[in-house]
Amino acid sequence: MAAPRVTITYCAQCNWLLRASWMASELLSTFGAELGAVTLVPGEGGVFTVDVDGRRVWDRAVDEGFPDAATLKRRVRDAALPDWHLGHGDSAG
Repeated sequence: MAAPRVTITYCAQCNWLLRASWMASELLSTFGAELGAVTLVPGEGGVFTVDVDGRRVWDRAVDEGFPDAATLKRRVRDAALPDWHLGHGDSAG
């Protein structure tokens, strides 16, 4: 099975590159080489989405804002690496 690929699409007009790159860094710091790639894709119109292998795990418009790091890690883990233990990050709901 290929390593999961994460795509973060962010609004370039909104200057959300720093937020997107921080989220990417958090995911890479946690999952490391278990992820095949974390890709940043500039968008527009207030978009901020996170997809794992084409499956949407976060959408700013639907989820009403931005995820905190622990929430995003849980959603990526649940979609791609369900056996991965996040330590204390698993305790929050």
